[in-house]
Amino acid sequence: MNGSTVVLVIAVLVLAAGTFAFRFAGPLLRDRVSVPERTEQLMTMSALVLLAAVIATTALYEGHELAGYARPAGVAVGGVLAWRRLPFIVVVLAAAATTALLRLLGVR
Repeated sequence: MNGSTVVLVIAVLVLAAGTFAFRFAGPLLRDRVSVPERTEQLMTMSALVLLAAVIATTALYEGHELAGYARPAGVAVGGVLAWRRLPFIVVVLAAAATTALLRLLGVR
């Protein structure tokens, strides 16, 4: 192994150990640390906001340019179906089919 490979392996191992430590500490510290209910609500809401931001940037942009209309339309169809609590496979297939059909019709 060359030097850069060793550094990469060490970095991956350190990140894996840190992730494990955080996940392991949660259940251990749950009874010892009290978090106000308002803080828990804000943490839950911030996770939803972060997820929405990731979905929006992935759906709307391709690199540094707008993704066009087909991809956001597919994501919108998938979002509506997920909101209606359809099975996951139906949501994914409908979103992909919507995007594919629009692109087949020439909509970018």
